[in-house]
Amino acid sequence: MESQTLLSLVVAPDIEDVIVDWLLERDEVSGFTSFPINGHGASLHAMSLAEQVAGRRRQILFQTHLSRVEAEILLGDLKHDFAGSGMHYWLLPLAAGGHLD
Repeated sequence: MESQTLLSLVVAPDIEDVIVDWLLERDEVSGFTSFPINGHGASLHAMSLAEQVAGRRRQILFQTHLSRVEAEILLGDLKHDFAGSGMHYWLLPLAAGGHLD
């Protein structure tokens, strides 16, 4: 069995709709979840003055699980198509995932 991974993407709210459309067009992505989050960190230069005062930055988190090979292809395409977007990602191995029938 091919190893499964969890791909998480953190994006700015202003590109949320673009990312939704992009992911929906991808054959290797059978589905994904998205939800609003707050980012906290030490990179104050990337935050507006209001965000610095609030101590957080509004972001959108996308998650999907897919094979490691598919995730690597997807990441390569994301790096190409969204270079300079400030998108953050992480990739974790999954012990299991699927649907309960």
